[in-house]
Amino acid sequence: MEPLWKLVYLLEPSSVTLFVTAVAVSYASASRALNYGKEMERNRDMSEASITLDRSQALMIPIMSSCSLLLMFYLFSSVSQILTAFTAVASASALYFCLSPYVAHIKSQFSLSDPYMSRCCSKSFTRIQSLLLVLCIGLVATWLVTGHWILNNLLGISLCIAFVSHVRLPNIKICATLLVCLFVYDIFWVFYSEMFFGANVMVSVATQQASNPVHTVANSLSLPGLQLITKKLELPVKIVFPRNMFGRSVPGNNVSDYMMLGLGDMAIPSMLLALVLCFDHRKCQDSATALDMQPSKGIKYFGLAVCGYAVGLVTALAAGLLTHSPQPALLYLVPCTLGPVMVRSWINKELAELWEGSAANINEKTHVTDA
Repeated sequence: MEPLWKLVYLLEPSSVTLFVTAVAVSYASASRALNYGKEMERNRDMSEASITLDRSQALMIPIMSSCSLLLMFYLFSSVSQILTAFTAVASASALYFCLSPYVAHIKSQFSLSDPYMSRCCSKSFTRIQSLLLVLCIGLVATWLVTGHWILNNLLGISLCIAFVSHVRLPNIKICATLLVCLFVYDIFWVFYSEMFFGANVMVSVATQQASNPVHTVANSLSLPGLQLITKKLELPVKIVFPRNMFGRSVPGNNVSDYMMLGLGDMAIPSMLLALVLCFDHRKCQDSATALDMQPSKGIKYFGLAVCGYAVGLVTALAAGLLTHSPQPALLYLVPCTLGPVMVRSWINKELAELWEGSAANINEKTHVTDA
């Protein structure tokens, strides 16, 4: 255990940047999920259906995640190129999903003409949408060639936002089930997996680099510029920041070290944030409809959850710094986000409503897939 004065290193640029980025991404993920729910309600676009988890699906996520973790632990070198190709396609799609609202806003602000140009996968694309798609593919291709950590973070953030927008929780009961199961999952695979598998499975998988299929193809075809293509890639399953962001190193660390946070440590708490933001939004609407004289009563849970996430993340970073060992971030994030929301809702006599959800809340989160 390091002395407490070492906590001053939390003010290093890499730590501060990681903290600000993670909180901002969690906030943005919940906000995008709310707006996407509104879009689905408005447009009834069946091609953009989202998934609302039930109890059995929530229980299966830690089990399937454990199986995937073991698969990558033992067979990563065999499947890494397939995994990279799949990740590239998913990242381009997620990036398009995240950028399209901003492009649509700019188009409406400047009244840009945008005729339909092509049709792909039963979906029509306008000229601006086609250009955006090309941009997203270009960014993913640049990541495949360079493997730059900034592009890695951009794609990871896009995947996180898209996941939270498309995979929803109907109520706090299902949310608590999922968070508690993943709480146990994270603790086991970080702290105890070495006892059973001879190595820290979570850390091993998180730090493995995938073979770059672009380099493999270029090498087999003897293409020029091969030396410019990176052989190995960090998959965008985490955000990373070099400890020497501004040419400085932290004492006791190699300058090539990175501060990192798994996407799950942003995406899973963000699902709770999205749930309470939708609840806050609905309560605010109900208050306005009923001309309630105290409309602020139902809009406090999202801010509380964001603050709890920030506190939990600082605690996780501090624990890692003091112990010099990997920490399961959900060990700190789950109690700091779920706990205050449940206590506050119990005080406000709204726990039962949050616990079971409501028809109005569920409707914001899913499509009716029947014709």
